[in-house]
Amino acid sequence: MSASDGRVVGMSVRQEMPGRLLRLLALLQSRREWSGRELAERVGVTTRTLRRDIDRLRGLDYPVESTGGTGGGYRLGRGGRLPPLVLDDEEAVAVGVALATAASVNPAFGESATRALAKLGQVLPARLRPRLAAAGAVVVAPPRGVPTDDLAGTPADSGDGASEGVDPELLGTLAAACRDAEVVSFRYTGRRGTSARRVEPQRLLTAEGRWYLAAHDLGPDAPRTFRLDRMRDVRATGRRFVPRPEPDDPVAHLRESFAAASYRHTAHVTVDLPVPEVRRWVPALPGELIADGPGRCRARVSADSAELVVQYAALVAAVAAARGAAATVDAGPDVAEPLRSLGTTLGATP
Repeated sequence: MSASDGRVVGMSVRQEMPGRLLRLLALLQSRREWSGRELAERVGVTTRTLRRDIDRLRGLDYPVESTGGTGGGYRLGRGGRLPPLVLDDEEAVAVGVALATAASVNPAFGESATRALAKLGQVLPARLRPRLAAAGAVVVAPPRGVPTDDLAGTPADSGDGASEGVDPELLGTLAAACRDAEVVSFRYTGRRGTSARRVEPQRLLTAEGRWYLAAHDLGPDAPRTFRLDRMRDVRATGRRFVPRPEPDDPVAHLRESFAAASYRHTAHVTVDLPVPEVRRWVPALPGELIADGPGRCRARVSADSAELVVQYAALVAAVAAARGAAATVDAGPDVAEPLRSLGTTLGATP
């Protein structure tokens, strides 16, 4: 069902409720308290008509409370019936994306989130349904248990190093391009600066609180993963392509790209232990474990934070020491010096 002002209406709404009452409910939801005069002006009625409309809402079991003060006012109380939600286009798509994400990442909410997503799809205007359907194809990666600092990439973020939120319209554009196999162009800010890209989008993923686009980059003719908060001037070109084979497990592929990436600080820790033994005690690592012969492996720890690299390199070395195995560390001074100081401190601890 749609409100008379073109906005999407969710939840159950009685047929006898006119558009004016829906607008009145939406206003009561948007602010904790309204004066009677201001609310009447926003709805476009007299204060007398407003009082009648408030009485009608109360008759439909919506708990509209009167407030004191000069001229009196109104607010929507708790209890009674769940009021309808009035959403604009972007809010409706954002709710759809959130429901699809909840259904994917948390089995406890999966069934209820799927039911809610289906109800939202039934009341959406036709122009929004393709975007909602595309949003349902988002893949959600479960948390990997590693601090997100190794993914921060501060040089590529905004000037102060803080990541910006992802625009729901951008999500809708990319989701539709994935679904329709349409080439997308954009400007991308990476570690080597900003460059123009043309890609064949494959799938949207979300991991560690960030959004990613898995795509085939037509420049180097290679698969790439792009962070959405680093993309600017995104445009669907209208050029269609034949979809290429995708990885069987897009989440595993994304994790591999995280592990293989090199960040500002890197340390290599070689230990005389097999990979499974180290992974048993360090299941989550900002980097990767690589077999280096029988009973030997090398941990490549890489992050934008030197402190994080020191922490995990020391942890791998401590696992080796606890098992009487040799360990050597190869790192730059920003990591090596704190590691030496940490080793001296621990060695002096009684």
